[in-house]
Amino acid sequence: MELCFRSLFNVVFLVIYVFESCKSITPEDEGVKYASKCEACKVLAIELESRLAETGKSNDVIELGYSIDDKNKKKTKYKKSELRLVESLEGVCDRILEYNIHKERSDSTRFAKGMSETFKTLHGLVDKGVKVDLGIPMDLWNKPSVEITQLKSQCESLLEDHDEDIEDWYFKRQGEVSLKQFLCSEKALRSDDQSCLNEELPPAKKKDEL
Repeated sequence: MELCFRSLFNVVFLVIYVFESCKSITPEDEGVKYASKCEACKVLAIELESRLAETGKSNDVIELGYSIDDKNKKKTKYKKSELRLVESLEGVCDRILEYNIHKERSDSTRFAKGMSETFKTLHGLVDKGVKVDLGIPMDLWNKPSVEITQLKSQCESLLEDHDEDIEDWYFKRQGEVSLKQFLCSEKALRSDDQSCLNEELPPAKKKDEL
């Protein structure tokens, strides 16, 4: 009976130990570092301004409201319309799925489009016939990482929380101050760390430096 009790005690102790050990494992322990609020806001501002630059090329004039008499229909430039803002916001966070983690950088520029130097090297080795085993199929190498999918969710939350601020900037402050300054520095990050807003991508290396 005593032997059975000791065995049961050991099993319970082992289960508790494993459970507590698993609880202590953080995303950072697994090499995962999620975007900060500053990084998420910065990426959102970059992508939305980029999208607005695309839609702003149109010189169309649109009609607002309904009227039997065409002369009474209100007209406005598409560039200044609410329609342009709505169309620019649509799917803007989906653009983040085009980003990759560039782990050779430690600041906010680690979130950027294009293949990271690490994966460029790995693909180069594969092209040379070298067997590279990352523990995942090669066709998944370029799939969005957990950090990127989380960044997309952060973007969506920021849009939901600051839709009125974005609208205010679009109609009243656009052209006077950048969205990054207005939305991030003055609104979303007013009481938070803003250091990432000044971090820029390093200059591209020249061919003779490669």
